[in-house]
Amino acid sequence: MYRWLHGLAGLLLCCPCLVADAPDHAAQQEEAFRKLHQAEGGKAAAVSGTEVQIGTTRGYLSLPEKHSGTRPKTRSAVILFHEWWGLNQNIKLWADRLAKEGHAALAIDLYGAKSTTNSKEAMALMRGVKSTIAARTIADALRFVHRDERVDAERVGCIGWSFGGTWSLNAAMNHPGIDACVVYYGKTSSDLDQISGIGGAVLGIFGKSDPGIPQQQVDTFRAALEKAQVRHQIFTFEAGHGFANPTGSRYVAEASMKAWMRVREFLAKELLPEKKKVGAQ
Repeated sequence: MYRWLHGLAGLLLCCPCLVADAPDHAAQQEEAFRKLHQAEGGKAAAVSGTEVQIGTTRGYLSLPEKHSGTRPKTRSAVILFHEWWGLNQNIKLWADRLAKEGHAALAIDLYGAKSTTNSKEAMALMRGVKSTIAARTIADALRFVHRDERVDAERVGCIGWSFGGTWSLNAAMNHPGIDACVVYYGKTSSDLDQISGIGGAVLGIFGKSDPGIPQQQVDTFRAALEKAQVRHQIFTFEAGHGFANPTGSRYVAEASMKAWMRVREFLAKELLPEKKKVGAQ
């Protein structure tokens, strides 16, 4: 019995992912992430990244803790697209979360240094985004992650939520060099000409009770990806729109946790091929 337990302990030490990805541990991680969004004493949780200049706009860069000099060992980057609220604390905390997974995380600002907590203002900001300017910002962000000495990425992914999910997909459709694209409940496309422009893999995360993105739309998106022969994974969870934002009234902890496990696994597989797969199967 002792020898069996000793061997099991050795296995767990060699494969920490067996422990790290247990459901109870994932739930603890999700709860810890949620608590980061709770302001204490009127102050929001501290972030570990820095503000950077991306072309004519700003961005937030969060780097993995383990790096040699100015260059992370991973050489992977993820570009983040904010929700309609703007580049706020939530998105910066998401960038920090991705950095802890070994990715250089760059959150870009499509609103010109504006953000809000008011839905009417958010709608106005969203409608004020000009496609040509946003496209230029995306191109600037891609150049940044490839050329900046702090990042120098070999593989690049993108991720976005709602409004940002739509832009994450747009970025992948217009830049075949993007290796992995994550869409959290963003508007999708069924245009084969657009879908065929995707050069990497796609992960779609949706809510079963999202009235803005019904299941039929998700199924149509999946069919288009299959027809265009784009590698993809599509998951729907017992939740509505915006379920992965801990600051929102629609936040669903269990769905957010399960979606994050999928995202971790997907990005590790596509951007960090030298690492073992993580997350749920």
